[in-house]
Amino acid sequence: MGWWQVGADTLAAGRFVVSELAEVTATLQFLYRGTAANPAERSWLDTHGPAYRARLADDPAAERLVGIGLGGHWNADFLTPTPSGPGTFAQEVDRVRRTSREDARADLEVSGGGPLPAVLLAADLPRCAAGLLEWVWERVVRPDWPRRRRIIEADVVARAAQLSRGGWAATLESLNPGMRWLGGSRLQVNPRDYPPRELAGANLVFVPVTPRQGWVSWDASAQRYAIVYACSGVLSDAGRPVVPDSLGRLLGPARAGVLVLLDRPRSTTELVALTGQGLGSVGRHLKVLLDAGLAGRRRSGRSVLYFRTEAGDVLLRAQPG
Repeated sequence: MGWWQVGADTLAAGRFVVSELAEVTATLQFLYRGTAANPAERSWLDTHGPAYRARLADDPAAERLVGIGLGGHWNADFLTPTPSGPGTFAQEVDRVRRTSREDARADLEVSGGGPLPAVLLAADLPRCAAGLLEWVWERVVRPDWPRRRRIIEADVVARAAQLSRGGWAATLESLNPGMRWLGGSRLQVNPRDYPPRELAGANLVFVPVTPRQGWVSWDASAQRYAIVYACSGVLSDAGRPVVPDSLGRLLGPARAGVLVLLDRPRSTTELVALTGQGLGSVGRHLKVLLDAGLAGRRRSGRSVLYFRTEAGDVLLRAQPG
């Protein structure tokens, strides 16, 4: 198994980072794999998949690059540069474009476990990769970025609350499948057989993305490490609790939707992301629910979390199924 030695100082200095490039890369992986976990994801793939396949049909090198560099068990390093902090997509993708051809080929050989096909040997791999990532950004992610960013920011707030309740071990284990806190400052980052890495004095960042993809990356020379993980929001509304019609008629659909979402403590930021309503609207709904005794609130660090009270639970249970 692959594990990192992560000391208390490294964890204490760890921070969450929003990366537009990581979101694009995760979306590209999702398009490549084309596997839906629910009807809503299938609908999303049906919407974006044809244009993606047409784009690859016109660029055989890009098709093979994605299959080898992002479709296997190990991502090509030059395709998943470790975020150094907040930055625009243009700034981040420029790091991909500036990779040397030799380094790009070497990374893909590691990912593919052997020599590259002729179509990749003849291609300008960094330019090819950057072009495809830019296409995904412009055609798929950028038009939806405000909504995705709200989901990502809401997830960061939720993780901070989880950290205050369960500590680092529980929070880390919830990020990616196969990630486990082993004790003794050891974090299992995946189940694969890779040498351990020492993160003493390193810069560790956590990068949420909305597709169901995750990976780890690092730049050992700069002592930067990243854990990219799927946040609690997804590309669609699949899995969101259903608002009973009778409750919607009683409270109003929007306010009822907020009450239904308070199945666990949530911040206003998270509720805004999940409902798509404005901050002012969510605030007004919460005030009414608080005044009616259907919701409560408590402080968690710098955040205020709202939750459903027993009276709110009784009201929901009373709705006809």
